[in-house]
Amino acid sequence: MKSRLSLLLAAALIPSSPTRADNAARAAEQLEKFPTYQTGYLSKDASLKSFELPEGYALELVLSEPQVKEPVAIAWDGNGVMYVAEMRTYMQDADATGEQTPASRISRHEDTNGDGTYDRHTTYIDKLLLPRMILPLDDRIIVGITNTLDLWTYRDTDNDGVADEKIKIYEGGKRGGNMEHQPSGLIWGLDNWIYLTYQATRYRYTDGQFITEKLPRSSGQWGLTQDDDGRNYYSVAGGEVAAEGFQQPPLYGTMNLKNQLPASFQEIFPIAQVPDVQGGPRRVGKNGAINHFTAVAGQEVFRGDGLPADLYGDLLIPEPVGRFIRRAKITRSNGKTTLANATPGTEFIRTRDVNFRPVQSVTGPDGCLYIVDMHRGIIQQGNWTRPGSYLREVINRNGLDKNTGHGRIYRLVHKNHQRGVQPKLRSQTTPDLVRHLGHRNSWWRDTAKKLIILRKDRQSAVPVLEKLALDKQQPTQARITALWTLEGCSAVSEDLLTTLLADPAPRLQTHAIRVAESFVKQNNTTVIDALARLGTSTDAEVAIQLLNSIRYCGNPAALTATTAAVIKQHGQLEAVATINKGEAKRRADEHKARQARRANAKLAKSMEKGKAVYQQICFACHGSDGKGQPLAGQAGHFLAPSFVGSPRVLGNGEAVILALLHGVQGPINGKTYDGLMPAQQNNTDPWIADVATYIRNSFGNKAPAITSSQVASVRKKHSGRKNAWTQQELERLDPPQQGR
Repeated sequence: MKSRLSLLLAAALIPSSPTRADNAARAAEQLEKFPTYQTGYLSKDASLKSFELPEGYALELVLSEPQVKEPVAIAWDGNGVMYVAEMRTYMQDADATGEQTPASRISRHEDTNGDGTYDRHTTYIDKLLLPRMILPLDDRIIVGITNTLDLWTYRDTDNDGVADEKIKIYEGGKRGGNMEHQPSGLIWGLDNWIYLTYQATRYRYTDGQFITEKLPRSSGQWGLTQDDDGRNYYSVAGGEVAAEGFQQPPLYGTMNLKNQLPASFQEIFPIAQVPDVQGGPRRVGKNGAINHFTAVAGQEVFRGDGLPADLYGDLLIPEPVGRFIRRAKITRSNGKTTLANATPGTEFIRTRDVNFRPVQSVTGPDGCLYIVDMHRGIIQQGNWTRPGSYLREVINRNGLDKNTGHGRIYRLVHKNHQRGVQPKLRSQTTPDLVRHLGHRNSWWRDTAKKLIILRKDRQSAVPVLEKLALDKQQPTQARITALWTLEGCSAVSEDLLTTLLADPAPRLQTHAIRVAESFVKQNNTTVIDALARLGTSTDAEVAIQLLNSIRYCGNPAALTATTAAVIKQHGQLEAVATINKGEAKRRADEHKARQARRANAKLAKSMEKGKAVYQQICFACHGSDGKGQPLAGQAGHFLAPSFVGSPRVLGNGEAVILALLHGVQGPINGKTYDGLMPAQQNNTDPWIADVATYIRNSFGNKAPAITSSQVASVRKKHSGRKNAWTQQELERLDPPQQGR
């Protein structure tokens, strides 16, 4: 889904166009340049024929309305049963009327005879509030919905296709803010941790125990995937970044390296000549199509065996506003990942069908790629379609608000390849599941690993797992998966680990280093000695993982010489230099944080909370330095205004509070920025106070902290306010300090 701009701003934030009349005029002028495009719906056959695909590829319609409506995410259990999250109240008109009504669902679809057609359909869970995440376990699925971080498991105990057991497994509490800026993903990683977007936390679920661990920072917006080595691929639609966070596992923090996304990657080639982009004319090309990634969502590293082998390991990036899917070739060399358009001058999949809204792509049990198409007129949430906005005028003129209540799920196939067989993993014995850990389709590997870990008799598989992990005749991927399965079963022995750390396969060594982290934290000298011997390794991946793992384990003194040896030998590598620089900054930040805590414990706590929110949401548009995110290819232009020295930020506090509560519109210092900041009244007074305090005391700013009671007073004083504020209005209420 589209998540165009950051939630967060303080008085100098993201304004919309000057007036409603101006917006209408801009939209009318824009639309007159382009031919009239499709209104209403194409037939299912006509929609299929509208796609442009590479030679040999074809799309098959797997599910559509009335079986599914407004689908946003799919997942399969161990027997290949598909579960579909359907946001049935999402944007049923341009004003989002009734969107918060709990009338959405998760449906269940089963292929009863293995012919590739889902023929049994049931409503597995009904009357949900906009479900957004599904993670199948064994005979249970974990579900996450909108406006809460709580997680539940559901189970069908009588085999009627309808869940009749519901158990809360994680108490996360309420989640405020726009529904597009809430977590998604919920993927079971290679390392057996569960990852989401927007959350600087990862989860682990074993034996009914739900464990959490803080991450250095959060990442991503809608959609999350991983590669064969467990590196996550996020996207930041609000910052117009098609992919990020893929250089290393998120446990070690986000690393961005030079030219990881070359300038040529930003050039897009849609054919849907529809200017319904929230950014307005700036993001519309000469042919009426969008000219830049604006709503990337639901990406997938394809790791199946039902399509040509050269597709394996490529990143598929849906762009629902552009109505296309980008295929990105992933290259890993010297510890650095770079992406490139695999189909230069065009896109992998594209269409002129106005209603094609791909919001997820995922590798299926049959080895093919599945595409979830929300198939509707409006894809942006109501905060960006308000009356008077550029986007609203485009919607009104073309009746996009009428196109609701549909949904398509496609299967990508190829003429020279066959689909794989339907799985029946849930009925297999635990030791028998081990043989699937070497399957060419990652879905089988990942699912078998997860099922083994979840079973009470998982120890029965340990001898077979150890044999597989040690077998040098087996593919390295199978051995890696066996190692992580043992880790998930808490069954990695010291002997096994030290043997794998000395294995001749560097890739396996790299994963053994990660698994060794728990041993280092327990001060296991045998494992520490084995790690120390890797300090002279010539392999870049081994060197990078050593540095990350040593740092994660608290830089134990026993490995100080190892760190020095790695830096001496590999210091010229960009990734190593970046890690080394980041470690120095971390130490400096810790020193400053200790000083701040001593000086003002209360301010430090508020700053810490505000920083977490900023890094989750705001940096995408306002930049990590608070100066505004630069627009790709437009020197001197930024996605949002700068906070640095802003008089609205540094005033008496009323302006920054009002900006957060109601948003800002119109020019700032004579400069107009596209978009409209969504109002934040749904967030609590402490939340507003922490964010405002952080912005007022970061990026070189210094101003008194904002308190919850101050926010409450301002909120009450302006409780009747419906519209966003202008710069002039804010400055009348909170005059700029002299000299600013």
